[in-house]
Amino acid sequence: MDALIDCQTLAEPSPDGVARVIFDCRSDIARPAWGAQVYAQGHIPGAYFAEVNADLSGPRVPGSGRHPLPDTREFARWLGVHGVAPDTLVVAYDQGHGAFAARLWWLLRARGHERVRVLDGGFAAWTAASLPVTAETSAAANARSVVARPFAGWLSTTQVRRGLADCALLLVDARGADRYAGQNETIDPVAGHVPGAVSRPFLDNLDANGRFLSAAQLRAQWQALIDANPGGALATMCGSGITACHHLLALEVAGLGDGARLYAGSFSEWTADPERPVATGAAG
Repeated sequence: MDALIDCQTLAEPSPDGVARVIFDCRSDIARPAWGAQVYAQGHIPGAYFAEVNADLSGPRVPGSGRHPLPDTREFARWLGVHGVAPDTLVVAYDQGHGAFAARLWWLLRARGHERVRVLDGGFAAWTAASLPVTAETSAAANARSVVARPFAGWLSTTQVRRGLADCALLLVDARGADRYAGQNETIDPVAGHVPGAVSRPFLDNLDANGRFLSAAQLRAQWQALIDANPGGALATMCGSGITACHHLLALEVAGLGDGARLYAGSFSEWTADPERPVATGAAG
């Protein structure tokens, strides 16, 4: 199942007539209003805005991470409002690197929706190709009733802690190497990483132009990481469960995604309990 779509393919009519719904997932964790602002200034024609905090996450509660998984009923309602049917091809994009778009990709795949793609290179690639942009907001049409389904393929903090203690989990941290090491932390109140987690920044999945590496390149890199840390089921994490989805998307492109899971609460949930240990220092 393809996980990515290029700009030219998205710009052309669907060859098989399959209905498409496009979501603009541009976001900036440090500037919560930025995504809506740039969407209003210009977006891919027909795209709806998906707000990472309100639409792709649930409200934070005591003990949770910064971006809990959304309520399954609310997420289903949101999909229905935007006309997403079981056979709809959903395309998600963000500013370029794909991390926020990957969050929507994972949420849909985790509830069993197969036809979802991330625009490779995002809005930056779209505008670089001189493709049309509009400031007109599309009114949601063809609202549907969507059945609420549970999200599969994620781990709780309890499961992560048990898996690490049993040496049965390869936990890959998608944050930058400096944050993993406990340096330059500006988002979470505690700096460092989950003891036992290994570092692979999500930007390592991209080339110099912000596009995903080829399937062969991703497969070689990820297989080397897996071989260096044998014996554990694979899970990805980050600060709050957003950029970790980028790793799951890269693994899907590489053909290594079967069984890989998301640590949904990630570091912000891990550190919500001061009794949980935190490590610092660079990897390996």
